[in-house]
Amino acid sequence: MAEQLHPYVVFLPADEKNKVLSAIFGSKAAVDILNFALKQGIEKNIYQKDLVQKLNYSNKTIIENLKTLTKLGVIDEAMEKNSKEGRIVWVKAYQLTNLGKWFALLMADEEDIPENEKAGIMQNLFRIYVKMVKGLAERLHVEKKTLEAIFKEEMKT
Repeated sequence: MAEQLHPYVVFLPADEKNKVLSAIFGSKAAVDILNFALKQGIEKNIYQKDLVQKLNYSNKTIIENLKTLTKLGVIDEAMEKNSKEGRIVWVKAYQLTNLGKWFALLMADEEDIPENEKAGIMQNLFRIYVKMVKGLAERLHVEKKTLEAIFKEEMKT
């Protein structure tokens, strides 16, 4: 019986691959932040106060991990203007980057991802993959027509 495999693919920044992997998988807090983002929806903003409330880490640990993940391009940081009790308050909002989304999805169970989201993920993955293969083909002097022929042949079967 063939084992069912999930097609995990992660695109890493070549010059910081080890730093990114160590920061994420070397820290349970970083993994928990990505799981939090996954559970709430990978397109939604992440807020420090929500992480402190929902995860069992100190504010300092959350801040350190958010800084590290931001520095490595796993999340982006932005300031968001909110109105609270008639006052304007600025809060930091974090969003998963494409790299961060792939790491979050790497930890997801397939059945936890809605079908329409899976379709979008697959299309995005395919687009990124094609761009990367195209760049590699150019560096290796492989004709685009050769790749196109392979694609058409595989799509027939």
